[in-house]
Amino acid sequence: MKVSSDEMKIGELKVTHRLVDASNATLLGEIEGYGKVIYKPVAGERPLWDFSEGTLADREVATYLFNVHLGMNLVPETILRDGPFGVGMVQRWIEIDVNLDFIEFGQSEDPQLRQLALFDAMINNTDRKFGHLLVDMQGRLLGCDHGVTFHKDDKLRTVLWQFSGLHLTESERALLRKTIDDRDEITGILKTHLVEVEIEALFHRISRLLEQDCLPIPSEEWPAVPWPPV
Repeated sequence: MKVSSDEMKIGELKVTHRLVDASNATLLGEIEGYGKVIYKPVAGERPLWDFSEGTLADREVATYLFNVHLGMNLVPETILRDGPFGVGMVQRWIEIDVNLDFIEFGQSEDPQLRQLALFDAMINNTDRKFGHLLVDMQGRLLGCDHGVTFHKDDKLRTVLWQFSGLHLTESERALLRKTIDDRDEITGILKTHLVEVEIEALFHRISRLLEQDCLPIPSEEWPAVPWPPV
């Protein structure tokens, strides 16, 4: 079936199942003319002490939009729209390779994982678990569950530490430099979903990555791995 973003935005959204293992209300649905989606209504977000209430859906959308601008193609199509339980994040459902051991894959040195590790360092992902790694039937890696990103304080927590301390490649440096050069455009894209101090922190992290010229190392000031890691 050929799909488009317009169909995702305007098609009727019907909820079919609830994913009970998720900490926030996470629903499996289907959009007429588009297909399967994940729907996370803002009303179902569990309050967190370190993130402003009702902002997780916006952070997921901001992550997707930032990813699109960078041309990284690491996040499934994600929008903010109304649904049966109110406004929420809606994301394209990914059919994963169920035969793949995602924990073993997640500990490998696959270059797609390194790309995701760099992206997570940029967006300050506080919750990159093995279960948030989606590998489709073509072997393409995508990441999901980006509701706790873009905090103004450093909070990187991830299972992808196998690249820790490795020097940036020239292509990685070029990506970071271009991101800084595109600051005004990126700010315009993100300001609907994030506050000013969070956008300022984003560019500070990117500048620091360039200065350090390596992928981050685990911090001694906060837990470096999310719990549980899956």
